[in-house]
Amino acid sequence: MVIQKRTRKQIRESIGYNLGAIKVGTAYDAGSTTTLIDAIGFEGGDDNYNGKYAVVADVTDSNNTETRRISDYTESAYRATLYPALSFSTAAGDTYEIWDRNYHPDTINEFINQAILDVTGQVYDPLESLSIHSNGYNSRFDLPSNFSMVNKIQIRDQVQQKSIHPCDAAFDETIDSDITVATDSKDRKQGNANKFTIAAGASAGDIATDSITSLDISRYDYLECWVKSTVATSAGNLKILLDDTASCASPIETLSIPALSADTWTYVRISLSSPELDTAIISVGLEYDADIGACVVWLDDIKAVANDTITWKNVPNNLWRIDKAAQDIVFTTDGVDFIGYNLLKITGGDKPALLTSDTATCEIDDGYVINKATSLALSSNSGSPATDPDANRQQAAFYYGMSEQNKRAFPMLTNVRTAS
Repeated sequence: MVIQKRTRKQIRESIGYNLGAIKVGTAYDAGSTTTLIDAIGFEGGDDNYNGKYAVVADVTDSNNTETRRISDYTESAYRATLYPALSFSTAAGDTYEIWDRNYHPDTINEFINQAILDVTGQVYDPLESLSIHSNGYNSRFDLPSNFSMVNKIQIRDQVQQKSIHPCDAAFDETIDSDITVATDSKDRKQGNANKFTIAAGASAGDIATDSITSLDISRYDYLECWVKSTVATSAGNLKILLDDTASCASPIETLSIPALSADTWTYVRISLSSPELDTAIISVGLEYDADIGACVVWLDDIKAVANDTITWKNVPNNLWRIDKAAQDIVFTTDGVDFIGYNLLKITGGDKPALLTSDTATCEIDDGYVINKATSLALSSNSGSPATDPDANRQQAAFYYGMSEQNKRAFPMLTNVRTAS
């Protein structure tokens, strides 16, 4: 199913056209906080727009859109008077919508969200995550927080990779005086880990490096490794260095480690910045690149990976489940054996987001949302057959039927296991 990902503004205007209740335009000249001027788009005599609603978007800030009632229209000045005052003065280039009295734009926005809510649980915004790497013994892993359902788990079955540093021996090439390096055979992921104890006196730019046998990793595009820190970090506070000169004196690669939660092993994947230059790497380093205070950092299993060579293998459905209360993926004993020590790919989705601003984009079929919201708007303005001269009830039924056709085109959900 193709999704256009239209904005709330675009969807609302499409609904307005369906209703025959909207006029759109662009301000021709500067006005004020209470006036909107358009010599080109406005038409009709004095008071032609009185009582209608204007949605005005500030040309200098696309997120600043405000709805006001038009209290007066003067044809000779092409000027609509707005009440109450806007928070900004109108200017040439401001876009506007004018809505008929029967349809308040804010209500249309609510109908858009009602349409999305009506199918929550029937359609999801697709997601994939490579944030989990199994270690061969844990059975429980945190589900990424943005997932509302999971329908497939896969393991990285094959990949071209090259070990850069297994971290079984401590870095000992060039070590800053504020950093102490040792191996750790207990708190590790595979074999031993390198444990970097960083003193309070450390400053940005301090490094610890180790020499390695010359490596050509120019055919690879990602660096992967395990990282843990006793303090939470922001992206780039810590960096991994790769160089073809000793002690990482002029790094070819300066790779920012993503943000880390305190005391949590994290498997990181970092895109190499200049792989074509990485033909003779002889030094690898850890750089303390921001003053985050005294801490301990662990590194393990540093390797280069050719991302496009990955093949994936499905984990049988009977080997895993979702613990909703803990928001965890839980593998059976056989499941732990099956996944072994591998990168996992989690496929699923999150609940479609409600649209809370005019620049927000729709995560489900735009046609469904437009047709369903149009039906809701028409229904809200219909009455009994005797008090419905515009046949709104009949039109509402038509657009409802169109929305049901759109709904039948939603992707078929299989093996869905909800997390929230």
